[in-house]
Amino acid sequence: MTDFHHALRSLRVWDTALPSFDPASAPPEPLPLFHDWFTAAVTAGQTEPHTLSLATADEDGRPDVRTVMLHDADDRGWHFASHAGSAKGRQLAARPEAALGFYWPVQGRQVRIRGHVTTGTPEEAYEDLHARTTGALAAALVGRQSEVLDSAAALAEASEAAWRRAEAEPDAPAPSWTLYVVEPAEVEFFQGDARRRHLRLRYRRTTDGWTRELLWP
Repeated sequence: MTDFHHALRSLRVWDTALPSFDPASAPPEPLPLFHDWFTAAVTAGQTEPHTLSLATADEDGRPDVRTVMLHDADDRGWHFASHAGSAKGRQLAARPEAALGFYWPVQGRQVRIRGHVTTGTPEEAYEDLHARTTGALAAALVGRQSEVLDSAAALAEASEAAWRRAEAEPDAPAPSWTLYVVEPAEVEFFQGDARRRHLRLRYRRTTDGWTRELLWP
């Protein structure tokens, strides 16, 4: 057995006490339950609970996935941001649909969201960026996300210049910075169980509101 396979087989899942979840007590809409689970993950000490997997597809239908940060979750949907010219930005322009996945192993929980993607206004994108750190602004000012990079030295030079500008001009604009909102059509909440009797509660949007249904694990 290789070191890789030995390490892989040695891993255990949810080596911790898992919370209970009663789907019958879940609210009629998914957003309040997401807020509750997110807050519980933070309280339980989950590392970076605001990171999520974002799945998109390019114009040929080939799937792509990466990790991004959640910027908000409100009545409009789940918010994240990026450059419009990035790979994800181009893919969303061609196919404005996405799936999101949160995984909080400290509580054995997952949340999955699928839906149509819209963009916020330029003013919202500006406010979103400038509510964050100097480092976030500097990274946005570097730009050119997903383009081919000639060398690490070129990145270091561009980053250093962007940091200087971000510190000198904290209100500097980054025109390609875009706020995206996933308008949920489906939201699934997964509660893991030590005996593999996992609970899956799916919300589906209908013309009359939200329908809730349990799924086999």
